[in-house]
Amino acid sequence: MSDVFFGFRRAKGLPGVRNHVLVLPSVVCSTDVARQVADAVPGAVCAENQVGCSQIGADRDLTAQVLAGIGANPNVWGVVVIGLGCEAVPSGELQEAIAPWGKPVRAFDIQDVGGTRKSVALGVEYARQMVAEAAQQPREPFPLSDLVLATECGGSDAWSGVTGNPVIGAAADLLVEAGGTVILAETTELIGAEHVLAARACSPEVAEQVLATVRRMEQRVIDYGADIRGGNPTPGNMVGGITTLEEKSLGCVHKGGTSVVQEVVGYGERPTRTGLVVMDTPGQDIEQITGMLAGGAQVVVFSTGRGSPVGSSVAPVVKTATTTALFERMPDDMDLDAGGVISRGESVDAVGARLLERVIRVASGELTCAERNGHREFAIHRIGPTV
Repeated sequence: MSDVFFGFRRAKGLPGVRNHVLVLPSVVCSTDVARQVADAVPGAVCAENQVGCSQIGADRDLTAQVLAGIGANPNVWGVVVIGLGCEAVPSGELQEAIAPWGKPVRAFDIQDVGGTRKSVALGVEYARQMVAEAAQQPREPFPLSDLVLATECGGSDAWSGVTGNPVIGAAADLLVEAGGTVILAETTELIGAEHVLAARACSPEVAEQVLATVRRMEQRVIDYGADIRGGNPTPGNMVGGITTLEEKSLGCVHKGGTSVVQEVVGYGERPTRTGLVVMDTPGQDIEQITGMLAGGAQVVVFSTGRGSPVGSSVAPVVKTATTTALFERMPDDMDLDAGGVISRGESVDAVGARLLERVIRVASGELTCAERNGHREFAIHRIGPTV
């Protein structure tokens, strides 16, 4: 297995594994203009933001933080921010937040430019210039210690905790051993297994942070007047053989491998330590991925048992099938068959090593199924009302 990947050097922070020009709408009202710009410029991508207006307090601030974090992601070479002109998260604020990362950033508002057609034309002009400049940058070798790997499971089945998630965990352990960083998220899917992670914390303080993060999530659902079991496990999870939230959680934590938990960070926050990091996120797949990418992850590994085609606007998503039957049923969406653990008697460690090899190739430019299929799902976690 290679001990390097070939990525793109950045002026500040970790290298990118992609060299995207991101067209970033600061508000849902400018999203379609941003999409038209990205569609017109090969090499540009759009994060189709559905929020950014009529938000207040911490909810507004979280949206602004996450949008800026996506723009600052190492896989982004430059950013064109498009606002409407009257939103809660203005385009200029995002430009100011992204610029310190050393990326070229241009921002404008549709109302100031003079409407849709003029805005699309201006956005295309900016994006084409950035794409041309980005195309001049070569890939360079970087150590695996410069990788931040996001872990995800969605559309889970009864085999997720037996094959797919332990395989991701084995790959995660190898990356941590090489000095890299792994993010374990999905707070709702840690409920009932939080003690497992807390026992592996690097300090009593971090152990308490793990437990407190889960308690806050549970209390938030209680305060809402609902039962978390109404949404987790999902109907598809139950059809796939998962019977309780605790069972799902005990399978979920396998994605973090066996490494020491070094840190707990909030949604969309960048880790400050290497190794295994826990991020406080909801259980919804797209919102989780967005949060981890805002936190600087360059690659996502995603275990699925029922089958999920999900991708990302700015990062490659490596899809791991929990069974060989799923891998064969959805060959256009699955990148790796973890089902060999049960269908061919392969060891979890061997398949995990193969998964990390695949991640390294993807980090060096190999496309994932989700990228080839054009999947660019994007969603930001909401923590407040729309007013």
